[in-house]
Amino acid sequence: MKSTTSGSEKKASRLSVPVITLDGPTASGKGTVAAQVAKRLGFHVLDSGLLYRVLALAARHHGVADTNEPALQVLAAHLDVQFPCDHAGETRVTLEGEEVSRTLRKEWVGMAASRVAVLPGVRVALLNRQRAFQELPGLVADGRDMGTIVFPEADLKIYITATADARAERRYRQLLEKGFSASLADLTEDIRQRDERDMQRSVAPLRAAADSVHIDTTLMNIPEVVDTVLSHVRQHVLLSRFLSTGSW
Repeated sequence: MKSTTSGSEKKASRLSVPVITLDGPTASGKGTVAAQVAKRLGFHVLDSGLLYRVLALAARHHGVADTNEPALQVLAAHLDVQFPCDHAGETRVTLEGEEVSRTLRKEWVGMAASRVAVLPGVRVALLNRQRAFQELPGLVADGRDMGTIVFPEADLKIYITATADARAERRYRQLLEKGFSASLADLTEDIRQRDERDMQRSVAPLRAAADSVHIDTTLMNIPEVVDTVLSHVRQHVLLSRFLSTGSW
């Protein structure tokens, strides 16, 4: 006899999988921190912000206009994307088997992503896609609404932030290191505008969950932030059980 699993059973199964969320504004370092924390714990990692860029790129590949909400919903619901980490702990992105990390950083992709991200149907479709990443042994998810909307019952919620100037400087260095030209002044203004849009948008605005731990990374480097997050993991009653099996 063929066995079946009900929706409630699947939900209960997912809820037994530990989740750590890292939310915060753009360029706060949450993506890099999430990848390294996930590697140390042996957990899966979800870079939710990249999903919208991936969707925009997938739309281009399949000839779907970034204003075609119904078609984008279908594409989002079946998005074939993975976020493997390389040996250095950096997150890579594969779309339909193709490594697209560098392409996702192009300006046109970001502009297209900002257009598809405001479509309610797209957000609903990607909500389910994001939750599908919750698999054993655990998940570290970063974004802007991970702890408030996507995983409201997460075991540990972290809110990472830094001043706009500090974040712009980081993004400036990252772009130069990757071979892209950039203007520090333009990046600073762009980050301030994005903060305002993210915090004031009507759907899933950027905000810290009421039960989140706040970490200001303005004067911290990545290893310090990673260690701080792992310290909170150690102190967490449920998550601390992974200490005996983790390599960190």
